[in-house]
Amino acid sequence: MSDVTLTKTRVRAGVWEGVLTTGGTKPLLEVLHLEQKLPGLTLTELADTPGSFAVTLPIPTDVLSEGVQTFLFRDAGTGETLTHFTIITGVAMEDDMRAEVDLLRAELDMLKRAFRRHCLETAG
Repeated sequence: MSDVTLTKTRVRAGVWEGVLTTGGTKPLLEVLHLEQKLPGLTLTELADTPGSFAVTLPIPTDVLSEGVQTFLFRDAGTGETLTHFTIITGVAMEDDMRAEVDLLRAELDMLKRAFRRHCLETAG
C-alpha cells in the first residue's frame, strides 16, 4: 500500500490529528502502544478531497507514564506501519535518541511476530 500516506497535522487538547491520503478506498487503521490496540481512532472522509480522511486519536491518559511512549499507526490489513509519534514525560528531552530506540524496539517486536508467524505457516 505504498500509495497510502498518513501525515500528522497537530496534537491539540490531548488529541492527535492527521490526514490520511489513499488511492480512494478507506483502509482499516489501528494504533498500537506497547503492542496493545488503542480505542477511539476515527476516520472521517474529507468532502472536498476524495480519497482523503481526517484522522483523530484521543491519547488515553492511562498510557502516559515516566519516559518515552511510542504510538504506531498501522494498516490493520497489511500490518504496514504508516507513521508514529512519541511522547516523552517526566524527564527533560536532552536528545530524541530515546524515542528512536523505543521506535526501533516496537518495530523489532513487530518483525519478530511476523517472522514467527511466517515460520509456523511454512513449516506445515
